[in-house]
Amino acid sequence: MKMRQLRALCGFILLTLAVLTNARPKAGPEQKCKSGPVDLVFLIDSSRSVRPHEFETMRKFMIDILNTLDIGLNATRVGVVQYSSQVRSEFTLKAHAKLENMVKGINQIIPLAQGTMTGLAIKYVMNEAFTAEAGDRPKVPNVAVIVTDGRPQDRVAEVAAEAREKGIEIYAVGVARADMTSLRAMASPPFEDHVFLVESFDLIHQFGLQFQDKLCGVDLCLESDHSCEHICESSPGSYHCLCLPGYTLNDDGKTCAAIDLCAEGKHDCEQICISSPGSFTCDCSKGYKLHDDKKTCSMIDYCSFGNHSCDHECVSVLNGYHCRCNEGYRLLDDGKTCQAIDLCAEGKHDCEQICISAPGVFTCDCNKGFELNKDKKTCTNMDLCNTVEHGCEHQCVSTPGSYYCICPEGQLLQEDGKSCGTCKSANIDLVLLIDGSKSVRPQNFELVKKFVNQVVDSLDVSAHGTRVGLVQYSSRVRTEFPLNMYHTADEIKAAVMKVEYMEKGTMTGLALKHMLENSFSEAEGARPSGRNIPRVGLVFTDGRSQDDITEYAKKAKEAGITMYAVGVGKAVEDELRVIASEPLEKHFYYTTDFTAISTIAENLKLNVCPEESQGEIEVKDPCACESLVEFQQATMSSLEQITQKHILYKQTVV
Repeated sequence: MKMRQLRALCGFILLTLAVLTNARPKAGPEQKCKSGPVDLVFLIDSSRSVRPHEFETMRKFMIDILNTLDIGLNATRVGVVQYSSQVRSEFTLKAHAKLENMVKGINQIIPLAQGTMTGLAIKYVMNEAFTAEAGDRPKVPNVAVIVTDGRPQDRVAEVAAEAREKGIEIYAVGVARADMTSLRAMASPPFEDHVFLVESFDLIHQFGLQFQDKLCGVDLCLESDHSCEHICESSPGSYHCLCLPGYTLNDDGKTCAAIDLCAEGKHDCEQICISSPGSFTCDCSKGYKLHDDKKTCSMIDYCSFGNHSCDHECVSVLNGYHCRCNEGYRLLDDGKTCQAIDLCAEGKHDCEQICISAPGVFTCDCNKGFELNKDKKTCTNMDLCNTVEHGCEHQCVSTPGSYYCICPEGQLLQEDGKSCGTCKSANIDLVLLIDGSKSVRPQNFELVKKFVNQVVDSLDVSAHGTRVGLVQYSSRVRTEFPLNMYHTADEIKAAVMKVEYMEKGTMTGLALKHMLENSFSEAEGARPSGRNIPRVGLVFTDGRSQDDITEYAKKAKEAGITMYAVGVGKAVEDELRVIASEPLEKHFYYTTDFTAISTIAENLKLNVCPEESQGEIEVKDPCACESLVEFQQATMSSLEQITQKHILYKQTVV
């Protein structure tokens, strides 16, 4: 800010002089440059690629420029820094006040002759050379002249940008092999005034002449066609354009564009923003008024005018108002009058017997001899068992608005809720674990899915009957659908056919663990154990398990799950026997070929609570069946001779 104010003042003085005179004298060859105080640092490349005679040319280049400057502690101060792979200050800004001492210091420079760490050198100049300790003066322009003959071996763009932001004006002089992209990354804009590239060190004096002109007080704003649209501000050897308040400089660095704060969203108007260069005012849409804060708006309240004539309530809307009725009333065609809504008279109720109306609502009641049910709509005779055909086989028990059937001691109410028997129908929770390892192969996996659907066809599937869940496993375990997802056989069979083949390994133990801990949880649809719904697990595999199966096969059976094992092909019979429940001949089946697995499904009979056993096993509770699924190890030709086998547990005293 202080530099801009100083330059603006200088610009004003120069503008006044330009008005008063037609021309101004320029510095001649023997005239010292009167540019005003400047802190100038030469940053010279002394890498090994700079030959001795080229370095001598660089010495002469610096000395020639010094000869044109007004050297002094209160005029132009000069410092010199050389760099290669390291950085070395030859003398600081405050080291010499006389030209001859500076020339002597330059002639004593010994080149470092190493790499080219230009970025490191710029950082040194920024942090060390232009400091108060080194002689840098406040409010005095800082100018750095970088002379290099090669591509930097480190990053320069970021550190050069930081130096420019701190107010250092950088001239980049490239010789011979120098990289133009790197020069532009280092130099201050505009590049045409700050970037110079010459073919050899012998031509470096050309930059010296141009630099002298730029540094020696030529006011380019007055003496050149700067093309600035609003304001031109001079700097030593250069200039830049500025804009009037409310405008911003375009990318061309010369023309200006009005700052549209409305378009840029830099306003806090609630509705309408009206832009002017660098400023804005707020307004409101039609039907709204501007608040005292000159930013926010509120809708005009037409109801407050008191001439609405609404029967109940006036509601202000944009550019007007409308009438509204209280709850239970409707607005008539005149748009103002309200009428009570009689839902009973309009038949808009669901009372079974008597409807009692109030505005917009109703209540129900019942005729004499009936009572209102809990739904507050229907009515029930006080004793339905005596008035309806309840169908109870043994005894009907009336409840308010309903009834239920009960059975004599020793018998159970069946699924129809009316008949009695010694056992309920065949209801089980069945989870199938199918092997999806890569050894099964896609075509055989399709046969496995058909096997599952054959099993489902033999079940009485419903939400209150048999439930089926499916789990596929390979190197990991995936629940295809839990017990509570589907309630019909068709739904289950459709879901089975959509199951995608997993491939990979055979982690049967992990699958058994998943079945025990997840599949037979109430969260996934298994019914509470207190309901005595049998739980059945069926494992289908074609190979040896890659993990231990013993622990969770045992735990599953200890948890009351009846386990069946089906093996095909390379399945290990010993593992299948570990999985299967006792007796093994009823819970274990093996075949060598996938094409024969359909026989298993056809031989699978589901029977809960069959006729009493004829053996010596004591028959207790006929509903506590342990073996629900019996595999008949017979061929297709002997299917008609399959008999059902049963094992019954002791009866629990109710």
